[in-house]
Amino acid sequence: MEAELAVLGVDLRFNQFLILKRLAKLGPMSASELARAVELDGGAMTRQLDQLERKGYLRRCPHEQDRRALRIELTADGEALWRRMTDCNERVLAAAQRSLSETERERLHDYLTRVLHGLRDKN
Repeated sequence: MEAELAVLGVDLRFNQFLILKRLAKLGPMSASELARAVELDGGAMTRQLDQLERKGYLRRCPHEQDRRALRIELTADGEALWRRMTDCNERVLAAAQRSLSETERERLHDYLTRVLHGLRDKN
């Protein structure tokens, strides 16, 4: 993914790409929700958010109902960048699955989804 982004002239690490992708797909959320969504610890998330905020791709905004909390959201530049990166994302996914039939792709997606749910299930 980083190589594809470099071709576009986008200087992002994979974790930063994931953060922008989650915000684009799921909308604004707290830093802890975002950290869980991309599976980063709090310290790593703070560093990534700081870098993405300096680049102008996201902002920390006060939470509407909780004055103590912040919500992370994409800026207009972040949304525009995500639109540019969407094709990149699709190309990488297609290349990774090129040797699989459609049935195998569906099975793989099902297996990985179940494994991920199993890992996240605390019970």
